Amino acid sequence: MEALKKEKQPHVSIQKTMSGAQAVVQSLIKEGVDLIFGYPGGAIMPVYDALYDVEDELKHILVRHEQGATHAAQGYARASGKVGVCIATSGPGATNLITGIADAQIDSTPMVCITGQVASGLLGTDAFQETDVIGISMPVTKWNYQVTRAEEIPDALAKAFYIARSGKPGPVLVDITKDAQFGNLTFNYNPFKGMRSYVPRPRLDILKVKAAAALINNAKRPLVLFGQGIILSEAESEFKTFIEKAELPSAWTIMGLSALDTDHYLNVGMLGMHGNYAPNKLTNECDVLIAIGMRFDDRITGDLSRYATQAKVIHLEIDPAEVDKNVKTDVAILGDAKESLLALTECIEPNQHKAWLDEFRKLEFEEYEGVIKEELNPSVDELSMGEVIRSINDQTAGDAIVVTDVGQHQMVTCRYAQFKNSTKSMITSGGLGTMGFCLPAAIGAKMAKPQKQVIAIIGDGGFQMTLQELGTIFQTKIPVKIVVLNNEFLGMVRQWQELFFEKRYASTTMVNPDFQQIVAGYGIETKKVTERKALNDAVGKMLTHEGAFFLEVRVAKENNVFPMVPTGASVSEIRLK
Repeated sequence: MEALKKEKQPHVSIQKTMSGAQAVVQSLIKEGVDLIFGYPGGAIMPVYDALYDVEDELKHILVRHEQGATHAAQGYARASGKVGVCIATSGPGATNLITGIADAQIDSTPMVCITGQVASGLLGTDAFQETDVIGISMPVTKWNYQVTRAEEIPDALAKAFYIARSGKPGPVLVDITKDAQFGNLTFNYNPFKGMRSYVPRPRLDILKVKAAAALINNAKRPLVLFGQGIILSEAESEFKTFIEKAELPSAWTIMGLSALDTDHYLNVGMLGMHGNYAPNKLTNECDVLIAIGMRFDDRITGDLSRYATQAKVIHLEIDPAEVDKNVKTDVAILGDAKESLLALTECIEPNQHKAWLDEFRKLEFEEYEGVIKEELNPSVDELSMGEVIRSINDQTAGDAIVVTDVGQHQMVTCRYAQFKNSTKSMITSGGLGTMGFCLPAAIGAKMAKPQKQVIAIIGDGGFQMTLQELGTIFQTKIPVKIVVLNNEFLGMVRQWQELFFEKRYASTTMVNPDFQQIVAGYGIETKKVTERKALNDAVGKMLTHEGAFFLEVRVAKENNVFPMVPTGASVSEIRLK
């Protein structure tokens, strides 16, 4: 009876006294964080000491450079849909995070960055390793805050996670002085509920939905442009139902890739400077343009004065700041993409646009004959980037997470990678275009999805920007697969020099080291391919190998990525050669 009485007693929350550093760790655990990426140093040492006691609950991955921590946290967030977390010390540790934070900001990746800072009494004195990281990070964070008292820590971190993940996601930074880490507090963690000045999800306006539906119902040549907003709101199913109901041809930004199966009959390809011929060309021939979860950046629009001027524009977007920023809209539907699509699908009528879809098919055939056939089946001895991607497609059946760096290989991968029922499977640096992103981001993605095949596709230039993260792979035994497409050039810049600067290859020729020896030094299985006949077997060996694997493929040195919309041109002026 006494035992039963004890069971019926209400649970009493026991508040514990602990240090600020311990409060940081316990706050992360309360938020459900089980993995962080970082690099220790003097100003963050108390937090690392607290991490030592919770190794079973909160795993820390030691990267080899703080920038690697941010990209790994990005890869983790993009693959999992959770908030990525990274941690660094003050001064150079904090400033080394900035590139990854800026990348996360422009690509809407939820991330919480925690930095150590000198003691509050030393702020503003140019103390050793003191840097105004709040001032530096303000333009590239969704929110940032400096903690100077231990009792501020739980509330600051609760607010940080709420802001990072809510509405349009993004990175936040919390800078914590060393005395705040050493100070004591009574720990009580309450998840943040919101604030009056911040409305992460606008209320859906049904009149706007009906106005948009009327335009779609009367359209003869509609075109959907979809971006990462579909993925961030987990609206893939709703999106597919929407486009199928009215038979709407749909084109994607590189951040939207994998939201819709690449072989879906309404998937008409990639938008942008190196996108597919049909969706770019027909953007200026559609009568209704429906943009969903994308921001009309310059790589998509080309010359804005000649972009879709003939079309009525509908924009589904969660961030009011993105509406009318670049392209004037006729109807803007503010809200979460999932909610907006559900409402819009109810209001549109079933329809077919066979003649309009046939126009896409004709241009697709032109692109195949003019570009794709040679890229995937080269008539020359040199290997092409496209046939490497095709081999990976064939052997993964579109069921892998693909991570890219930035450059020609990125555009080729986005153009030819195949995805089947595999959302959150394309991870790349879109808006900032950060070389060096791929290797650490692939580590983070593999940590998020250990059961999935994760393939990093990198150029020889970008690989050398963060190759030190091979040490992270060596220490943690993360079985990521790495493919370096080596053309001994900074390929994208070289392409521009060839086309627009009379082949004056200024500082784009790469004299590379022996990658095989470097990778072998980290204990990673490695292979080099220089001939076509060896490619498929090498890819197969990489994919079936249990541990990490490095595959170097020597590809054509001066191969160009087409189609291409030259800078300042209209999307209608896209070139096949």
